[in-house]
Amino acid sequence: MATSMVRYSWWQQGSALLLLLLITYLAAAIGSIGSLNAPQFYRELQLPEWAPPGWLFGPVWSLLYTLMAVAAWLVWRSGAFSQTARALQLYGMHLVVNALWSWLFFAWYQGAGALVNIVLLWLLILMTIRLFWSHSRLAAVLLLPYLLWVSFATVLNWSIWQLNPALL
Repeated sequence: MATSMVRYSWWQQGSALLLLLLITYLAAAIGSIGSLNAPQFYRELQLPEWAPPGWLFGPVWSLLYTLMAVAAWLVWRSGAFSQTARALQLYGMHLVVNALWSWLFFAWYQGAGALVNIVLLWLLILMTIRLFWSHSRLAAVLLLPYLLWVSFATVLNWSIWQLNPALL
């Protein structure tokens, strides 16, 4: 591990966890505003046979956002901010890209743009895992379900885009 554990008080640790949960859920909320029509829109799309039911996305994403925030918190508490800043900045940047996908796909009907976005997101998650690993192996491991889900979502995005020519 590249950093040494900094001793934060319980209050500092709790506050940081709450802040990271808030930031992460804020990104989720921004994305969810872009997908307000998702349930109806998803039902209207031509979907591959292996596409999950629409109701599954909410619970999966709720769990993934929680794991993401906890992972970021583990990195934050692993060392001084000067040591963890780069990893946490990348985490923040990836949240912006994450939130943008819902807008591209569900609000703006941009299948190709959403595909480019999700590939970028996948690369940012991979880079985040790599940086998190150097601070907290548990934090990196907590992001693996997210990477797997986004891998699946990338293939799903591509398949839906191919099956629905109206999605530009």
